[in-house]
Amino acid sequence: MEVRPLHEVFAAELIGADLAQDPDAALVQTVEEAMTRYAVVVVRDQTHVGDDEHIRFSRAFGPLELPPSLGFKTSGNRRFRWELYDASNLDVDGNIEAADTLKRRYSKGNEQFHTDSSFNDLPTKWSLLFCHIATPERGETEFVDTRAAYDRLSDAMKSRVDGLIVEHNVWRSRERAGFTDTDPLKKALPAVRHPLVRESASGRKALYIGSHADHIVDMPLDEGRALLDELTAIATEAKFVYAHKWRNGDLVIWDNRCTLHRATEFDYLSHKRDLRRTTINEYGEERAANEGLRATAA
Repeated sequence: MEVRPLHEVFAAELIGADLAQDPDAALVQTVEEAMTRYAVVVVRDQTHVGDDEHIRFSRAFGPLELPPSLGFKTSGNRRFRWELYDASNLDVDGNIEAADTLKRRYSKGNEQFHTDSSFNDLPTKWSLLFCHIATPERGETEFVDTRAAYDRLSDAMKSRVDGLIVEHNVWRSRERAGFTDTDPLKKALPAVRHPLVRESASGRKALYIGSHADHIVDMPLDEGRALLDELTAIATEAKFVYAHKWRNGDLVIWDNRCTLHRATEFDYLSHKRDLRRTTINEYGEERAANEGLRATAA
């Protein structure tokens, strides 16, 4: 196996791994070390891998965060195993969805820079997104390293943000994207609080921000949101962005504790795209994150 950098700041690709095989100690160690250093790792050439292998590989690094029930009505058979999140533009039969579907409107929020599941009570470790069908053009996923963003802050800004607490909720990002049917989200996923600055697996400090970040606790609303917007602008400056162009058989892993990412647009109504994601937690049992949140709210 060989790890090759993809960007001058972060991100790398792993060549030579075979995820169709049970992950052995050498593979697990290689991936853990690469993720600690690079925060985003692309495992290439896995077109022979299916949902079972995707899930098995993910579980080698932590318990799955299972998809929550958000109160939206769905019907039909799933195209893939229920443990996976759907990041496609396909319906349950594998056809391209209509433009006005609930899923399509909800997914627009993913086009803002965010970190997966910062609105959950469990600490999310990584996301692992597998490409079954790539679009012929556009549709990249963009990533930034919030460790590097913290390093670029002035000493005065570091002193200002260290110790601050941010409230995160999923409906904040969806409302920003024009999705107004947020009542089910507010019931299923109450807001949670996290430190604005946290330590990454590498020991470096990282900004824990993104579009789910609603406001800074104990700071005037407008002032706190302005500060969050300023930090996001610093983190997402174009020269620090790694844009991943998808190929069939790519598995992209990113550390939600020290990166932001966003989907970019493509011709949703003409080209099929089938991406499926697992997310893993740092510890705990496998469960849907909103199970714990609803219990806390009650």
